[in-house]
Amino acid sequence: MDEAGGSAPRASILIAAWSAEKTLDRAISSALAQSVPVEVIVIDDASPDGTAARAAAWAASDPRVRLIRQARNMGPGAARNCGLDAARAPWVTVLDADDFFASPDRIAHLLEIAASEGADFVADDLWKVDAADPEGPRTPMIGGAPLGVQRLDAAGFIAGNLSSQHGGRRELGFLKPLMNNTFLRRHGIRYDPDIRLGEDYVLYAQALIAGARFILTDAAGYVAVVRPESLSGSHPTEAHEHLIAADRALLALPAADLATRRNLTAHMREQQKKWAWRRLIDAKGAGDLGAAARCFHAPAGVIVDLVQRLCGEAAIRLRRRVRLR
Repeated sequence: MDEAGGSAPRASILIAAWSAEKTLDRAISSALAQSVPVEVIVIDDASPDGTAARAAAWAASDPRVRLIRQARNMGPGAARNCGLDAARAPWVTVLDADDFFASPDRIAHLLEIAASEGADFVADDLWKVDAADPEGPRTPMIGGAPLGVQRLDAAGFIAGNLSSQHGGRRELGFLKPLMNNTFLRRHGIRYDPDIRLGEDYVLYAQALIAGARFILTDAAGYVAVVRPESLSGSHPTEAHEHLIAADRALLALPAADLATRRNLTAHMREQQKKWAWRRLIDAKGAGDLGAAARCFHAPAGVIVDLVQRLCGEAAIRLRRRVRLR
């Protein structure tokens, strides 16, 4: 029994929230509706709106809900780390503040798989819905043939994050697995607070390289609400720089095998291309020719990609001029 007199939670559901007053009730309600005992930890990341007030109201009315308030905005990674430190359950999982669980049995189902497979992480495919119609058609993120129950290793996970193969927000880093809190603590694995895009990818990769048994299965009820203005769809230029640094740190881990290193290098190269292109756009907008030139001080593959992108942009402008004549 827990201190509130109910059953001890089997999973801690972490909701890092910033300016989420319009969707937080839905997220918390769906988390509390789970068929196994859970605790819900809302970490308000110094929201300027009524997010903290909404979470406080839930905490006052239900002992399963706790609110942690950040004094200043520190990003999703730092917020989730606060939740991990406060979690009392043996398993933890993340629920984004604008997403929700469509099934009350999602956590129970993932716990069953974790027990039968001896897993440290269990991730189900996500259902994606448009923010304009959250009750509308749901599209599986991975899709294709049924997944069943399959093990994912570090090399395969990182390959699943290459946008050249899995673009359109289909990268495996978007998954929201159930995670063994003991494993995370034993290996000292936490979110990188400096990363505000791809923080999940980095944590999962760290865990896999450290030897986590990671199971992938079919959709069990996590609904990811896709909105065009989200950080995943629009992010600052330096986000790619931070991911490049994270890939370098992962490459330096002694436990990373050859296949994992090969895929990490490919992922890092993709980020270098994106970073160079964004820097070039920024330099062009600022009229800084020196900064634009420095974008070409890069590996050959990055330079080729820049030239191809520039040629593509030039071709588009030429076609527009021809149509206007």
